[in-house]
Amino acid sequence: MQNIQNEFPILTDCIYANTAASGLMYRSLTEWRKQHSVDFLVGASEARADGMQNYIPGARKALATFLGCKVENVALVPNFSLGLNLLLEGLDKRSKILLLENDYPSVNWPFEDRGFSIEYARINARLEENIWEKLESGNFSVLALSLVQWLNGIKIDLEFLKKVKEEYTDLIIIADGTQYCGTERFDFEDSAIDILGASAYKWLLSGYGNGFLLFKDRVQEYFSVKSIGFSAANANKEMRNSIRFAKHFEPGHLDTFNFGSLKFSLDFLNGIGIDNIAAQNKRLSNKAKETFTNLGLLNEDITERKDHSTIFNIKGHDGLYNHLSKEKVICAQRGDGIRLSFHFYNTENDIDKIAKILKKGI
Repeated sequence: MQNIQNEFPILTDCIYANTAASGLMYRSLTEWRKQHSVDFLVGASEARADGMQNYIPGARKALATFLGCKVENVALVPNFSLGLNLLLEGLDKRSKILLLENDYPSVNWPFEDRGFSIEYARINARLEENIWEKLESGNFSVLALSLVQWLNGIKIDLEFLKKVKEEYTDLIIIADGTQYCGTERFDFEDSAIDILGASAYKWLLSGYGNGFLLFKDRVQEYFSVKSIGFSAANANKEMRNSIRFAKHFEPGHLDTFNFGSLKFSLDFLNGIGIDNIAAQNKRLSNKAKETFTNLGLLNEDITERKDHSTIFNIKGHDGLYNHLSKEKVICAQRGDGIRLSFHFYNTENDIDKIAKILKKGI
């Protein structure tokens, strides 16, 4: 991964442990974005038309390939939050919803503010058991959750979700993959998830202003989405009454700069190899978990689980956070602790260095 690290100049000046907040910009994407702006500067509407013909369909196809989804079931949205809110406008208000306590606000709030009947499962070492017990206790229409928790990095067992779907065949599973997509191989069609959404500025390294929703075919039977616009009909008045489900989430113009960036980054990640990325992330996760456990900085909700993401919330106060910042470790205060998150451009040596810094600050 050493040659890959050269793409990320910030890594020469600090230890970047904050991908859970924002993925890094990198040299080759920056060059592409510069060229895109120059093309628009000198080409104006012709450059935009060319981008609409290439970058937008290209991003949709790249997502379908990268995440294992039918291309016609990919919706391009500026971010996950906007996409989810559009979706929920089409959900029957009588639906009963199962959420997770303290899940990411952009997952829970859109349900809560629409007056659905809601219950919550606890996020702890027994997350899957908690969800199962709740499902057994009530007739739920929707299970909505983040695949990886933003506060502590707890990752849902995707095989468990398959067992859920086998037992509760009519349950719609909506997942936020913002803290997950880009960390390991994933096949949407093979998964139990009915709707997967994400913003792409974190682990997919695509910058801001681009995201997506993926749908299984059966989803349109459960949602009556009303959002519409000329772009949803591909600027063809004759198509007004034959817009496919996913296109209802694209009522207006899409930005070729942002979605071109998404396509570029998916190609970039494919060039590295998603299995190589996953293997490196697994090494980082194992190393960080062992290191922070030995330092007594992780609670049992993390140490008792078999599989974990690369996001860790360690015990720490303002003084420890300031100490890390002074030593040029970029991280974030979240919840009651300090969140450290690692991606494939990090190294196990980064974790060793952080451990030494922590020992001096504890």
